[in-house]
Amino acid sequence: MRIVAGQFRSRRLHTPKNNDIRPTSDKVKGAIFSSLGPKASQGRFLDCYSGTGNMALEAISRGCEFAVLVDASKQACSIIKQNIQDLQVQKQTQLIHKDIFAAIENIDQGFDCIYIDPPYAKEKNVQLMEKLCAYHLINEDGVVVVESLAKQTFPDNVADLEKTKEKTYRDTKITYYRKKANYIKIK
Repeated sequence: MRIVAGQFRSRRLHTPKNNDIRPTSDKVKGAIFSSLGPKASQGRFLDCYSGTGNMALEAISRGCEFAVLVDASKQACSIIKQNIQDLQVQKQTQLIHKDIFAAIENIDQGFDCIYIDPPYAKEKNVQLMEKLCAYHLINEDGVVVVESLAKQTFPDNVADLEKTKEKTYRDTKITYYRKKANYIKIK
């Protein structure tokens, strides 16, 4: 696995020796960032189930100002920390060793791009998007990208997000959501 483009292009990332972590393939990662365009290379990026740090570090390489990487696994956090140190991006990143639902409660700034790629057997993607909206962690015109099995389907609208695009790559589906403009939340 490597960084596809930007400042750290072609740099290899550490990966686990077992199959406990399933990093996004370089092909799918490249397609996601091409689809997102400038949205993924500016502002703040949240990688909800970071695994190896692959997606957030790609965003940093492409010019993203700051990335928060969250993972509940001790092994994953060890690999992420090593990758952050190798690229020397400690000042541009924050690593949180917690479950994403617990981590959200302590994050106080919004994000321009949020990437959700949980272990497929444990996915709670809709609930996570609802919580991200409830905590106002998606900036105006922000984008949420969900990686899932190709057979999964997601609603057209989740809280103040609307589905804008879906693309399937063999057995992987990438679903894009954008924060609705002028969304007024009624309590």
